[in-house]
Amino acid sequence: MGEIEDAIERADREAFTKDPPKTLKGQIGYLLKQMGSAKAVAAELGVTADSVNRYRRGARKHARADVAAKIDNAVRQRWQPMVRKRRQKQAAASGGITVETRARFGYTSSAGSTDDGRFRRLTVHLPATYAQRLFDARDTGASDQQMREIIAEGFKEVYFQDGGGRAMGLSDVEINNIDYLDLDY
Repeated sequence: MGEIEDAIERADREAFTKDPPKTLKGQIGYLLKQMGSAKAVAAELGVTADSVNRYRRGARKHARADVAAKIDNAVRQRWQPMVRKRRQKQAAASGGITVETRARFGYTSSAGSTDDGRFRRLTVHLPATYAQRLFDARDTGASDQQMREIIAEGFKEVYFQDGGGRAMGLSDVEINNIDYLDLDY
């Protein structure tokens, strides 16, 4: 996963109204309910169906660290999908999305102005149209770079050009060297 996709996943987790199962047995039980069979869960996790059944019965109390991380990730991806969808739908319809980042921003501008990239720490609320484009891009399997371009375009319009009030000669904004990026919606 890329930086943008990770940020969307973190924002989704913040929407949980109830914590996902924490025990190995509880997590496996949840995955079995969601996926229907031990074979399907095993294929997802990269273990055998026998191992999944041992986890379910409690015969194995602990999974290897790499398998435990896969189990936790699989549970979190499937946990409360309606809550996630409702929050994303609201952000895409009217609420918009807030992007907080520290990154190097470079841009192409008219002659006579400085266009050297520099690190900036920005917190910018982007309109709902950018949230919709970002979710659509993620859902269609867009690359991290393509999602960065959507956010950069939003920063150009909202922050650098102030909705059309300044810096009209600015043509392209690039986000590079992301130190951190966090989303909220």
